[in-house]
Amino acid sequence: MASYDRLRAGGSPRPLETGDTWWYAAVAGETAGSFSTRVRTRTRRACLGAVLLLTVVYAGLVLTATGRRWGDAAVTGRRADSTAVTLLREHPTVTGLTTFSLAAGCVLLLAVGLIRKRYALTGAAAGALVTALAVTGLLQRYAPRPRLVDTAGALVPSGFPSAQTTLALGVAFGLVLVVPYRLRAVAVGAGTLWAVAVGAYTVASGRHRPGDVIAATLVVLAVDCGLIAFLARKGKVRPGPRRGPFLPGLPATVPLALLTVAGLGAGLWLLGDTLALPATAPYDPAELRLAHRCGQALAAGVTAAAGLVLLGLLRRVDVEGAPVPYRLGGPFVEAAGVRCEDELVGPFTEDRDHEIS
Repeated sequence: MASYDRLRAGGSPRPLETGDTWWYAAVAGETAGSFSTRVRTRTRRACLGAVLLLTVVYAGLVLTATGRRWGDAAVTGRRADSTAVTLLREHPTVTGLTTFSLAAGCVLLLAVGLIRKRYALTGAAAGALVTALAVTGLLQRYAPRPRLVDTAGALVPSGFPSAQTTLALGVAFGLVLVVPYRLRAVAVGAGTLWAVAVGAYTVASGRHRPGDVIAATLVVLAVDCGLIAFLARKGKVRPGPRRGPFLPGLPATVPLALLTVAGLGAGLWLLGDTLALPATAPYDPAELRLAHRCGQALAAGVTAAAGLVLLGLLRRVDVEGAPVPYRLGGPFVEAAGVRCEDELVGPFTEDRDHEIS
């Protein structure tokens, strides 16, 4: 360690390498109160909050009889909803289009990152997507739940969380790392709206319950917030320009905000009536239809809200990487005798008595 290096206040115990200085540690996010530390703190809290909400959703909609009855009513009620039935009957290609859009979304995510030569960030986005899918698969397979059987006596596989929603929203949130800063709001907002449509289709087709879509949204939000917190810990974030992508992003963020307010408002308004379903059949078709619409509204509102939360956490935060390290030039460096050909040098010269404080 050079004699003019200082110990980093509030930093990690990692030993300094030759050439590291306290000022560069602050830029890299190693100093308490730095920009990277603030980004790391709020994204880490968002990650923990998403995990807590996922636990509440799991306990309320999977482990309780009332939650399971509400989820079953929401799935069964799709047959009583004429809008959903007519859409799926008159447009049978929706299934193929959904599968194709998921594959195209994955290709788009990788293509944008590779074309822009953001190889490390593209790998991070792909890793977050794979991690979210892995967590989803583990929860589907190993999360404790009551054993459900169908009319033939076969064990019903769990759909908690929804893999399709996890994939769609994971691609949408992965665009944060690969698209330019000025296009982030438009890309993530449009991707989140597409994920809302995918989740709505899985519920309307009976593949998943509304709680499965909500759980998948929380899984993806937790994983991506954890990834951004890790990048901030490594000093890979920097302040974005003050004139950010607010106005260009309005065509995507305004529909997200409206969908969040309308979905959560209508879903919570109808939730009290739909939870009062009788414990045994037969059920009133109107109540089943109401439960289906309530579940669709809640799932859409939570997914849209997750997109707004991510954009809010990254407001004026650029994840393109830290700025170029400081380079000195001119007569000051030449007088100090510092060789800077093909090297990056800091504000300290080879004069060991010189110090910036």
